[in-house]
Amino acid sequence: MNSDDLVLRRADDSDALAMADVWLRSFADALPTVRRAHEDDAVRDWFSFVVVRQHECWVAVAGDRVAGLLVLDGEELEQLYLDPSWRGRGLGDRFVALAKRQRPEGLRLWTFQVNAPARRFYERHGFVEVERTDGRRNEEREPDIRYAWTP
Repeated sequence: MNSDDLVLRRADDSDALAMADVWLRSFADALPTVRRAHEDDAVRDWFSFVVVRQHECWVAVAGDRVAGLLVLDGEELEQLYLDPSWRGRGLGDRFVALAKRQRPEGLRLWTFQVNAPARRFYERHGFVEVERTDGRRNEEREPDIRYAWTP
């Protein structure tokens, strides 16, 4: 199955736990050196009681499984995580295109400095670095980069 076979749709409460599990797998795979600020159950609660209820959430579904997620909050691209088995197959490109359609006036996001693949991905999609921090303002205490996309 390739990314064209996936269905991208708005997420609802029933997707929250599957979204959290994709987030957990993706974070562990892509950021093994970054300290997670919260235990697995706290991440699941956050998705269930905050993320899906308070933000614009999208999922990519393959059959009955969530393969990736996109979370928007105003101009913020808050979360874009893919199940590790779906990386490099065009799904991230589809999510960024969706985000740009949903926010044609522009987007902003944060990513960790150590996440070179994410940095290359966002830069390839026209995001420009606008700020670097030492990580004191994020829960992981990990140096990060602020990106912006302006059409």
